Amino acid sequence: MSTHLTTVAGVAVDTRHFIGGERIASTETFTDVSPIDGSVLAEISRGTAMEAAAAVAAAKAAFPAWAATPRAERARLLHAIADGVERRLEELALVETTDNGALLRSHRRGVMPRVAHNFRFFANWLLELDHEDFTTRGHTNHVTWDPAGPCVLITPWNAPLMLATWKVAPALAAGDTVVLKPAEWSPLTASLLADIAAEAGLPAGVLNVVQGYGSEVGDPLTAHPDVRRISFTGSVPTARHIAASAAANLTPLSLELGGKSPLLVFADADLDLAAGLAVEQYDNAGQVCLAATRILVEAPVAEEFTRRFTEKAAALRQGDPREESTDIGPTIHPRQLEKIDGFVRRALEAGARAVIGGHRGEGQYYVPTLLTDVRQDSEIVQEEVFGPVLTLQTFEDEDEAVRLANDTRFGLAATVATGDAERAARVTARLVAGTVWVNCFFVRDLKAPFGGSRHSGVGREGGTWSFDFYCDVKNTVTAPKGFKDHG
Repeated sequence: MSTHLTTVAGVAVDTRHFIGGERIASTETFTDVSPIDGSVLAEISRGTAMEAAAAVAAAKAAFPAWAATPRAERARLLHAIADGVERRLEELALVETTDNGALLRSHRRGVMPRVAHNFRFFANWLLELDHEDFTTRGHTNHVTWDPAGPCVLITPWNAPLMLATWKVAPALAAGDTVVLKPAEWSPLTASLLADIAAEAGLPAGVLNVVQGYGSEVGDPLTAHPDVRRISFTGSVPTARHIAASAAANLTPLSLELGGKSPLLVFADADLDLAAGLAVEQYDNAGQVCLAATRILVEAPVAEEFTRRFTEKAAALRQGDPREESTDIGPTIHPRQLEKIDGFVRRALEAGARAVIGGHRGEGQYYVPTLLTDVRQDSEIVQEEVFGPVLTLQTFEDEDEAVRLANDTRFGLAATVATGDAERAARVTARLVAGTVWVNCFFVRDLKAPFGGSRHSGVGREGGTWSFDFYCDVKNTVTAPKGFKDHG
């Protein structure tokens, strides 16, 4: 077996970059470790400015032919990639779980099928993308979506392949070429995606994968003058750095950043439903940007809500994510575990009370935690923890609920639990959030716009919004006369 192949959960994964249709090794590597047991999975090629330049050059060279490829052919190739994902769904699920610690059952049943759906959805949307012509003083306006050029896509570690393909699929459908940089804590399924795309017949250079650290390979990618779009999902500090890097070239950005989303529980809500929604926020060990980590409960029902919540939380099983019965897996990395623990320790020292949890488990696990007696201006309420840590506060009326919900620098999502449809309409209209769920959570459709307000991001993606970003939207205005008759 090649020294550049590693076997993860019985699946062979190439540890090299994928540039211009070829596997390219770097002189140095970085170590990829499983969060499940701390075992070393692979030594991954560690990209530098040289690999960044090569990847952008390959994407630039491939762009004219790919941009000129008819929509139907681009759509066919995206469906072929989806077919490849479905054929290798079990392998992808096993590798992803081993690499990032999320539940195997979720990868099998939801996440990897969604990866395939990302490609199919944008392939189909491409074929339907249209804007009706309209007239201005007899002149015809015709709107088109023209491919923009090479794109740099930088993706996170909490749902690596699903969130990568949420960007890759619309960019390819739009006629752009792509340089994908996966997170260094979970790079393996991006490498498998490169194989799948090549097997599907995607032309060389249309999809490139470069691995490594942001400071070493991400910076030269985002600062490259030939890059026409940058899409990033991750933290606010990193987004600021990327935006500054892109500013010199005025490269358009799409940023999906953190959240500190509220769950508002009104006294007229179905409390069992509301408690279930709250416990659902522990999904993926709390490593979900959309998670409603701030639970706001109307005071008269706070005690009963807490009782129901703790009962449901007690039924959760934390352990090996490869086991069917596990509900909560490990934290992705020792550094992230230390960050989570630091947030909770400081909150407890400041007077917070742990209703449940409040401490580490064994290994790389953090026990699901609910903190109460927290101040609105405290760090634990204002800053994103990105772990299985929730806070509970009470409110007296609708105005206070909205004020508390909106009182952070974020605005990614919000959830409302109420039995009053009129109240739901009033409250949702006042909430600052890109997505609001009422009596439900995490119901998402690719046709809907997705993104955040305030420090939770810039721009919207999904449906036509994705094509608006990944394309140069053009309007052609034609006079009613002036053409010569060649008949």
